[in-house]
Amino acid sequence: MTAVRVGVFGLLGSGNLGNDGSLEAVLGYLRAEHPRAVVDALCGGPEAVTARFGIPATRLHWYRGEYRTASRAGAVAGKGLGKLVDVFRTAAWVRRHDVVIVPGMGVLEATLPLRPWGFPYSLFLLCAAGRLLGTPVALVGVGAAAIRDRPTRALVRWSARLAAYRSYRDAQSRDAMREMGVDTARDEVHPDLAFSLPTPSSSPSGPPGLVCVGVMAFHGGNDDRARAEEIHRRYLDGTIRFVRALVEEGRPVRLLTGDDVDATVVAAILDAVDSPLVTAAETTSLAGLMTEMSAAGTAVAIRYHNLICALKAGTPVLAVTYAAKSDALMAQMGLAEYCHPARELDADRLLEQFRELEKRSAELRRTLAERNETAARRLAHQFTALTAALFPTTDPTSRKAP
Repeated sequence: MTAVRVGVFGLLGSGNLGNDGSLEAVLGYLRAEHPRAVVDALCGGPEAVTARFGIPATRLHWYRGEYRTASRAGAVAGKGLGKLVDVFRTAAWVRRHDVVIVPGMGVLEATLPLRPWGFPYSLFLLCAAGRLLGTPVALVGVGAAAIRDRPTRALVRWSARLAAYRSYRDAQSRDAMREMGVDTARDEVHPDLAFSLPTPSSSPSGPPGLVCVGVMAFHGGNDDRARAEEIHRRYLDGTIRFVRALVEEGRPVRLLTGDDVDATVVAAILDAVDSPLVTAAETTSLAGLMTEMSAAGTAVAIRYHNLICALKAGTPVLAVTYAAKSDALMAQMGLAEYCHPARELDADRLLEQFRELEKRSAELRRTLAERNETAARRLAHQFTALTAALFPTTDPTSRKAP
């Protein structure tokens, strides 16, 4: 039989460790269950994807300045022309495949600043091309949230409607799509794809009292643009106060990130606290993040996949939450009471919650071990369902011609 041609799509290889972790999970599934599949990517950082994962990759956008602010007439014209060219580029790429998978990520949400003509437009082109050309597009384990901005909402709703397969990483995502007018009766909910990645040893191996603190260049979401700097300053000041309080007690602190843009926050904390007890990790994968988390006795984190890495490593974590997905994740893993709002971060209250978390550390580690076993079983079901939906036994002569 002809080897099935699988395309993977998304903001992959662009510096976000969570996105790349979702890709790693799907590639692991394909290599285990469909080893003859020929895989390539249409993504934000093709060079990085090829270097790390060993698959051919194509740039998502024709216009190379897509992610830079367009202020001059030439740049505006280039972006506009790029949107038109991408219609044909995306369709040509989709046509070369039997199946296209969008692996995880929050592709159906706008919980962070997002413009409709950015990724929502690209996702719509993908799903529309898949429907027109007969190539199934699968949104696998994705995140979704209600969207107020009408253009973004419309693009996201139509992308979901045009996809051949949808599954979500939490029930709130499915509910959000239902509220936006998508028929979700046949859609399933499974744990985040990152829970299928290998787990390091969960025994703390770092210095006594080590606390991992995951940080983020947080400025609120789409609806917070008017007070983005105020939100960022409150989050950063509160985080600095929290780290300083730990250091004053002689506790070592390890700063973790989840995206390249977070480096500015790390630098600000290191400068403000100015202590050898505070160090920063340079991780390039979720595996690296999990290794860091597993070395700590406890953790505090804001990025969604930082939370997943701590939970999967079995490390009790306090979540600084900016979206419903984090609250849902913590509830799913038995730590619902250990959430703190990122937009109203209060260092004193955060420290109080952290003390409570540490007191229950042994009990919470047992809870996490049980919940991780459950997540693994549910993800096995996810991959079985995906195979049934996308890789049925077919006559090789029925495949599309290249």
